[in-house]
Amino acid sequence: MSEEKARTGVRIIKPSMFDSSTAQTPGMQRAAAVSRQLAGSEGLWAGVTVVQPNVASGVHHHGEQETVIYVVSGKGMMRWGDNMEFEGEVEPGDFIFVPPFVPHQEINPSPDTPSQWVIVRNSQEPIVVNLEPLTATVQAANDATHRV
Repeated sequence: MSEEKARTGVRIIKPSMFDSSTAQTPGMQRAAAVSRQLAGSEGLWAGVTVVQPNVASGVHHHGEQETVIYVVSGKGMMRWGDNMEFEGEVEPGDFIFVPPFVPHQEINPSPDTPSQWVIVRNSQEPIVVNLEPLTATVQAANDATHRV
């Protein structure tokens, strides 16, 4: 195989290569696995999210992006709607589809077990629009949650 084909072919991204400097939401820690920078992706972004025990993420949406989430471990809940008026339980093996501009919130009600989710979006760059106001206290808690 030529070097050019090897350079432009399949990419394998190991966990040690994940990039946690991607856009964040309070209560969650995202790490990019497939992006333009990591894999040369032109149309997709994929990564992992860990929702820590007894945590509800901030309310947010992903702009015009469609999002698919696969629950790898732990149990959780999704809330969505303009006033978070809808909710559903999720568990390992479940897929979640989040349409563009839908406000939502990820919740891990477990007192001691993190929940890990794989996320795929139809753009190589993540869009995260946090909808709740960030006070200095909330921002500090967010920064502590997303420490690398």
